[in-house]
Amino acid sequence: MSEETSEAAVELFAVPTPNQTLPLVFGSPRRYVQAAGVIEQSGIYVSKMGFAACGVVMTARSEQAEGGRVVASLQGAGITAEVSLFGGECSFEEIERHASFLRESGTALDCLIAIGGGKVVDAGKSIAHRLDVPVVIIPSLASNDAPCSAASVIYTPEGVSESFEVFAENPALVLVDTGVVAAAPARFLVAGMADAMATWYEARACAQNPNAVTAFGASPTLAGTAIAELCAKVVYADGQGALEELTAGAAGKHLENIVEANTLLSGVGFECGGLAASHGVAQAYTVIPSVHENFLHGEMVAMGIQAQLTLENWDSEADRCAEFFNDIGLPVTLAQLGLSPDDTESLGSIVEAALAFPFMPNMPFEVTGESMMAAILAADARGRALVTLKGDAGFKRLHD
Repeated sequence: MSEETSEAAVELFAVPTPNQTLPLVFGSPRRYVQAAGVIEQSGIYVSKMGFAACGVVMTARSEQAEGGRVVASLQGAGITAEVSLFGGECSFEEIERHASFLRESGTALDCLIAIGGGKVVDAGKSIAHRLDVPVVIIPSLASNDAPCSAASVIYTPEGVSESFEVFAENPALVLVDTGVVAAAPARFLVAGMADAMATWYEARACAQNPNAVTAFGASPTLAGTAIAELCAKVVYADGQGALEELTAGAAGKHLENIVEANTLLSGVGFECGGLAASHGVAQAYTVIPSVHENFLHGEMVAMGIQAQLTLENWDSEADRCAEFFNDIGLPVTLAQLGLSPDDTESLGSIVEAALAFPFMPNMPFEVTGESMMAAILAADARGRALVTLKGDAGFKRLHD
């Protein structure tokens, strides 16, 4: 990564006041639209935003599915669509490749549309930034909270978390088709529930630290914290019902609520309420190739939440959360991620990476290597005891 790219990657939105007080900053998408079937109306919504010529980034798989339907709708609305196929990690190399291709396409683009999962979404925001156009996000999954945020997590080409970028504006439009989301394997929705759940636990930790800083480089807002708390309440209340609706093939209000929590509430909540240890541990798991290659971001976040709650000595909530995770199929033990509590080398790498997470200081107390290692091992012990007592049928159902 070049020095220029590194500096751009960590540029924050907030500017300290003359007395060095951080301002409060609230950010959200300009428009958020969610319903089954809205992909067929994507051209109408994009035209309502005033866009007439769009770059479109999606995977080859998406081009044959929901992405193709979006392009057809755009063309039906008289909107030019210049397609660039995403193939890899959300890395600086991949981002620059798409930006160069679209810049040289000869079409005067007035927006960038990103269609797909979390890494395509994050890459799309970074590409739009380089093209100096607004971004429209059309997620194909509800597996993470990337679609609504003004930040992108950047990975190396090998998939290790490397940096992040923060942009002056959130997406102009987020269009979520719950019919598309419901057609994806349940594992993705479940992973999104963990990412959403972390929003509250991290915002709560930030609210207890007067020096906490959000992804904007600002102080957390009351609004962000309240949204984060609502997010967790919705996941606990509607998570099981959403999975039952998926199993029955009759998606209803539970699923709609979970999709909104995973996508909108979590996206706004983490950005305006703050990140802390849960995502620090989750991002740290990406340094282990076997974990990165076989598990979703939200599944790593689930383990991060357990570590954070253990760090906080909030045992009753850790028990409640672990039981919920075990029931819906999220990992609660290191073994479920293919790791062993005896693998001191791998765990040492995870601890080191977690402590380097830029928002780890948002925790309301100092986190040391010793306390982090102890928390990861204690959380694993809690999970193993739970699996011994109740079994891990939910996890096996999603991963077999």
